[in-house]
Amino acid sequence: MTSARRQFLQLATAFAAAPAITGRAWAQDYPTRPVRMIVPFAPGGAADITGRIIGQWLSDRLGQPFIIENRPGGGTNIGTEAVATATPDGYTLLVANAGNAINATLYRKLNFNFMRDLVPVAGLVRAPHVLFVAPTFPPKTVAELIAYAKANPGKINFASAGTGTANHIAGEMFKMLAGIEMVHVPYRGGAPAIADVLSGQVQVMFSDVVTMAAQMKGGSKIRSLAIASNVKLPTLPNTPTVAATVPGFDTSSWWGVCAPRGTPGEIVNRLNAEINRGLEDPKIKQRFDEMGVLILRGSPEDFGRMIAEETDRWGKAIRFANLSED
Repeated sequence: MTSARRQFLQLATAFAAAPAITGRAWAQDYPTRPVRMIVPFAPGGAADITGRIIGQWLSDRLGQPFIIENRPGGGTNIGTEAVATATPDGYTLLVANAGNAINATLYRKLNFNFMRDLVPVAGLVRAPHVLFVAPTFPPKTVAELIAYAKANPGKINFASAGTGTANHIAGEMFKMLAGIEMVHVPYRGGAPAIADVLSGQVQVMFSDVVTMAAQMKGGSKIRSLAIASNVKLPTLPNTPTVAATVPGFDTSSWWGVCAPRGTPGEIVNRLNAEINRGLEDPKIKQRFDEMGVLILRGSPEDFGRMIAEETDRWGKAIRFANLSED
């Protein structure tokens, strides 16, 4: 583990285990004005919906508006930098995501360091990826897909929503761990990629369950071959995991809350406690169940450990594929 990742976990542990007495009175009054929650994506996606659900809960619980501010662009880097460089007073928060863990390795020249300049507050939800294949693609299992790829090197295409996205790196990770070749076909967004998998122009795609919900519920002929996460999904109870055939394979999209480094530990802990209460609320749980995501409850330390593990996991695949956005 790198020194930056180790420091990230140490900060998370400090917030969870030893809140500063000097900041207690301030934290008890927090917040006294509106709080910005920056979502580094355009409105309407899973990150935006997740942020709005928990933002409304925090507004109701803490008596001040938690305002969602969408700052898309730069592969999530524009919005993330705005939080990384904000005053660390608890009034600017980030809806962090898997893209932050990916970009820590993918981009070598950023104006911020995610592991150094932000601290974990709380996890929110996780959306496991699913391995989908075209309706006419012959393989019916992961083992058959691997055998087919080895018998037809370079003849399988896999789609993504764009270079450097989570479903792109998931495909690279699969290539690395399965020891196969597939050709990456990037699209400008998930919808055209899914359309080409449906038509058979591209054979394979990894995508999270939120993005694919309509396809899964609408009688689409696209086939879910396996769950890319190491956990079974209630929405796909009979679908096996990729890891059953390719040990160690585990990819998901996820969202949580981070704050600028230096944010008082008492404020971090208060936000963590309120977010965890929200994740236990029956109405919120129902909304997330409808999205098909898994709830992430835990301490700042738990979320920090997950981010560090994710950064390492994605980083290995990025280095294997020799990818860089610089």
